[in-house]
Amino acid sequence: MDMDGVLVHEDSAIPGADRFLTRLRELSIPFLVLTNNSIYTRRDLSARLRASGLDVPEEAIWTSALATARFLEDQRPGGSAFVIGEAGLTTAMHSAGYTLTERAPDYVVLGETRTYSFERITQAIRLILEGARFIATNPDATGPTPDGPLPATGSVAALISRATGVEPYFVGKPNPLMMRSALNAIDAHSESAAMVGDRMDTDVVSGLEAGMHTVLVLTGSTQRAQAERFPYRPSRIVDSIADLVDELG
Repeated sequence: MDMDGVLVHEDSAIPGADRFLTRLRELSIPFLVLTNNSIYTRRDLSARLRASGLDVPEEAIWTSALATARFLEDQRPGGSAFVIGEAGLTTAMHSAGYTLTERAPDYVVLGETRTYSFERITQAIRLILEGARFIATNPDATGPTPDGPLPATGSVAALISRATGVEPYFVGKPNPLMMRSALNAIDAHSESAAMVGDRMDTDVVSGLEAGMHTVLVLTGSTQRAQAERFPYRPSRIVDSIADLVDELG
């Protein structure tokens, strides 16, 4: 399931989210909480959810940073990267055995950060022009804040692409690669798994392309009328995750 818009809204738990998670544990149903946000580590996100009243252990969290690090570990083991991002991404890259460097890296890896440095963006552009491969954790153009939208990874990736003529490979949602890496992390199969999300253009489409049952909740970004305008449909639409509690049995 997605995190923001499904389990929490900013710093508050969505009503029924605690009962849903409790019922999953009672029935021993494995689950992962997914997020495209690459800023935070699993521990950070677990603490954030706990502060909202939701008990989600670190191992039940999967981020675009972790998916990106896993992808690069498979593609080029023991490689090197120039990283723009915060602890969630740098920690994942180190854990994957990657060396972070500013000299002739195999990859430029762009993630999310609260303060993008023009100097580091310039450095990334030059390294890509010199031959580094361009990877980005997710294509989200903006991220939500209490004061309004904030430029996110997709927007900065567009700036770098315009300057270099090189498009990045996005690992996070809606790339079904992130869904498959999440399924592998809990030893699940797409035929017997469901994706619960609040966005048609990331959560639902990535679940569909990974062969999963998909559920759209209306407590986040996409409303019912908006969902009807997409060329694909979720398996189900429900008002909130609370509607799924009784269906678990």
